Amino acid sequence: MKVREHEQPIAKSGDLTVSSIPSEELKRLLALRHHDPHSILGAHPTDRGVIVRAYRPDAQKISLLVDGEPPREMLKRPEPGLFEILVSDRRQVFPYQLRVHYHGDLVVTIREPYPFPPTLGELDLYLWAEQKHERIWDKLGAHVRDHEGAQGTSFAVWAPNADGVSVVGDFNSWDGRLDMMRMLGNSGVWEIFVPDLTAGTKYKYEIRTKAGGLTIKADPFAFATECPPATASRVYHSDYSFDDAVWMSNRNSRDPLRSPASVYEMHLGSWRRVPEEGNRPLTYRELAAELVEYLVDVGFTHVEFLPVMEHPFTGSWGYETTGYYAPTARYGSPDDFRYLIDRLHQNGIGVILDWTPAHFPTDSFALGRFDGTALYEHADPRQGFHPEWNTFIFNFGRNEVRSFLLGSAKYWLEEFHADGIRVDAVSSMLYLDYGRKSSEWIPNIHGGNENLEAISFLKEMNLQIYARQPGVMMVAEESTSWPGVSRPVYVGGLGFGFKWDMGWMHDTLDYFDKEPIYRRFHHRDLTFGFVYAWFENFMLPLSHDEVVYGKRSLLDKMPGDRWQKFANLRSLFGYMWARPGKKILFMGGEIGQWREWNHDASLDWNLLDEFDHRGLQNLIRDLNRIYRAEPALWEADHQPSGFQWIDANNSDENVIAFMRIGPSSGRKVICVCNFAPVVRAGYRVGVPTPGVYREILNSDSTLYGGSNQGNAGAVTAEKIPWHALPHSLSLRLPPLGTVWFEVPAP
Repeated sequence: MKVREHEQPIAKSGDLTVSSIPSEELKRLLALRHHDPHSILGAHPTDRGVIVRAYRPDAQKISLLVDGEPPREMLKRPEPGLFEILVSDRRQVFPYQLRVHYHGDLVVTIREPYPFPPTLGELDLYLWAEQKHERIWDKLGAHVRDHEGAQGTSFAVWAPNADGVSVVGDFNSWDGRLDMMRMLGNSGVWEIFVPDLTAGTKYKYEIRTKAGGLTIKADPFAFATECPPATASRVYHSDYSFDDAVWMSNRNSRDPLRSPASVYEMHLGSWRRVPEEGNRPLTYRELAAELVEYLVDVGFTHVEFLPVMEHPFTGSWGYETTGYYAPTARYGSPDDFRYLIDRLHQNGIGVILDWTPAHFPTDSFALGRFDGTALYEHADPRQGFHPEWNTFIFNFGRNEVRSFLLGSAKYWLEEFHADGIRVDAVSSMLYLDYGRKSSEWIPNIHGGNENLEAISFLKEMNLQIYARQPGVMMVAEESTSWPGVSRPVYVGGLGFGFKWDMGWMHDTLDYFDKEPIYRRFHHRDLTFGFVYAWFENFMLPLSHDEVVYGKRSLLDKMPGDRWQKFANLRSLFGYMWARPGKKILFMGGEIGQWREWNHDASLDWNLLDEFDHRGLQNLIRDLNRIYRAEPALWEADHQPSGFQWIDANNSDENVIAFMRIGPSSGRKVICVCNFAPVVRAGYRVGVPTPGVYREILNSDSTLYGGSNQGNAGAVTAEKIPWHALPHSLSLRLPPLGTVWFEVPAP
């Protein structure tokens, strides 16, 4: 890098020199508002030699150290903290160190960041701006690396409207004067390489705004953070090596639509706690032992974690995310979290992560007004602020914001081997008027309420992810009738693989909330879902949202006395596991938690000392075992060919009967539900073939806490046509019970 003509030395004393620096540039540098401090500081070849400049406020003296040569004292310029020297016997930039003397005989030896070239190339910056970078997390953020023969850490952050950016942290006493970053061209990306800086260091970005303000921000691309409530980012370098190659290979060839999915939704911090140690939550590595053992025992195919991405407020359950690339430090390190996923995979359990691109919190250290302007969010609150949640909304029309979010989604799938992403609050992304009054939103360019930029983002995200990871599950939590959420982009859909069936959840819980005597008037709640059942690839959620804020636990929602509550819930689970759609159950539901979920407390595992709670867990264990082994229950979840009503209309007796079908295998299972608290003896149900129908599940079994009313394990079909089928069974239906029968092969 050549020094400009007007920067040629104007005075000289041996190797000491005072050079001229344009006054405006010097002013900006000392005000920490220079876009390229590297152009002044560091080493610069000139016709007279190499000028080395350093800016070390509070230093009393600085010496230049070059291997094999005696120290050279630098000249203290008139500007406070600015030192320089002309090395006249050099013509090229050379490695050096600085020995800095402070008050009180404090002496430190450092290597400066300013001689080092950028760690990002023009192609990286172009792809970032065009939302086409395949692994943007490898470029932005903090990275421990070997650069130009030196070990250190590079930092890169997007802050296009800042006047100046410094990286501050433990390593420089949080002094923004010491490590000023440069903007790379007009990309808006500021960059610096700090030699000798290692993993573990806490840091943030000190940003000077065009309005004259100062803001200190955590790194949007941080891979690790301090444990909340502290908010600093941490330099992190993963050295984890996964041992799940078999799982990953099988996943790539697996079709999630035609595979079993019984998902255990959970909050990491409140599943189990350690009361003898201050009621702390389990760590990632402790969970890797206890959770894996539990899920294998109970038989779920997947676990879905409420957001593990870093969040400052525990009470948000992770849904107010600030660290889109950092697992929360509450339970351990990023590699500890990798270990948890690895162990789950080694034991045949998939992992789905909740993810929140719809909005982000207003905490001052995070993304909001990042460089003093509305950068990640819209400036107009009618577009950029969510009145219901008091959060900012991403500006999905800005390429760099889309790149940030696309990178985050891919990061968790690629770097942590997650098997799916459940996208939270998709409805709020799709509609400009979501949660707003008529005067609080701005129509799109066509005058409608559709958020065209968010729709485009969701489509692009799903296209990119499925192109790279064909076996993953992209799941939308979407509560409206938006068409084609889980249909391919090429047919006009949003491109998700699955959608939560919120209508089924509301209808079903409304039905089961009723006393059985009134259910005859609400029979439609059981059948209406099949009007739209094949429009989407549905998952059936009994999620965390249904057991908080006064809604009561699943068990407590059920009517009747204690026995009836358990019987109702067992019958509901039997019906749910047989119905088309992948299954989602929030933790605690499987043991019959009485109280609502509390994110600050463990589940009430002591309930398993009681027989009816233990029986409910036994039922879930058997439901999962039979479900996983029976293709008829999952092979054609999202096709009419996988389901057939036998009797949908017996509202007077609160009974439904249907058949699940595996088209490729020919396997069939019949499910009969009696949602009334009476035994129905001699109840006739039509069946397709003659033979012995084995009763493979009865929710009223004494093993589950029931009254053991049933069919002695099997029933022989009679040649009596019924329900438009050629044969029928005469059944004994248990009270508030669900029974499954295996259809014999023809």
